[in-house]
Amino acid sequence: MKEELKKLVESAAVDAKRIKNENDYLNIKSKYLGKKSKLSDLMKNLKDMTTEEKKEYGPIFNKIKKDLESLFTKYYDDVLNKEEKITFDPTIPIKEKKGSLHPITIIAKEVTDVLKNIGFMVLEGPEMESEYYNFTALNVAENHPARDMQDTYWLDNGLLLRTHTSPVQVRAMEKYGVPIKMCVPGRVYRNEDLDASHENTFFQVEGMVIDKNISISNVIYVMKGMLKEVFNQDIEVRLRPGFFPFVEPGFELDCSCTICGGKGCQTCKNTGWIELCPCGMIHPEVLNMSGINPEEYSGFAFGLGLTRLAMMKYKIKDIRVLNSGNLKFLEQFNVR
Repeated sequence: MKEELKKLVESAAVDAKRIKNENDYLNIKSKYLGKKSKLSDLMKNLKDMTTEEKKEYGPIFNKIKKDLESLFTKYYDDVLNKEEKITFDPTIPIKEKKGSLHPITIIAKEVTDVLKNIGFMVLEGPEMESEYYNFTALNVAENHPARDMQDTYWLDNGLLLRTHTSPVQVRAMEKYGVPIKMCVPGRVYRNEDLDASHENTFFQVEGMVIDKNISISNVIYVMKGMLKEVFNQDIEVRLRPGFFPFVEPGFELDCSCTICGGKGCQTCKNTGWIELCPCGMIHPEVLNMSGINPEEYSGFAFGLGLTRLAMMKYKIKDIRVLNSGNLKFLEQFNVR
């Protein structure tokens, strides 16, 4: 047995020199000191030895085990010490790459900053919403086509992915009452066909003002002023009549397509205009359902498309690139 132990120690000494990393250290240690190692098998013979033999081999086994443990640890420590000696060379040229913000993040901050400066508070709400807040409390009839699967993502738990940020208007009226000025930037979802100007996941900023003597001239003033601040220039806009269950009267606010300068292109479908902002006076029934007297208070609401606004400001021709995760595209936007 002593000869076997001698060969085992010699073999371990050779293998120890092969330790170059943690994986080598663990494998070699297991080979010689693990439960299935040769040393472990030889130590099992102790139970069949005489008392004298146990006195002789017991210390031998313990010494070998201790020596091998020290041997493997020494070589592994040498590896670690070599790694620690690697120093940073300041002469090596480094190409610095700065991070960037997503264009929608930039545009959302610019819009909310403008609105905060005129007294709006910035709120947020859940993206997984109830049918009541997304439709019913906004005067959307039960048979309205917007509730159908072609427009709305319904979930197995009976809730839905919000189709607009308007549910937060209702939550704000319930929580804060009137008068109120608020805006809500956030992600919304609609089951739409994808093209250059339509996505099924996009971003809006909802705005609402309720007070006494509010009229449609107030929403036009706010929208034109906000667009001027964001674009740093006067932007041509137009109002078209529009129907939305939660406003009366309702309008579509379009802005001149900045990509083609109003001449017509694929993004604006050759009209020269981009549909940017459904808006209007809050429907009396919506005020009623939130406990606000429409005889005493009036208000306006708008839903500004942040995604399309970003397209217009940065002249992005295809909306789909904004959700593509294309880092090369995002690198052009500097950190602010």
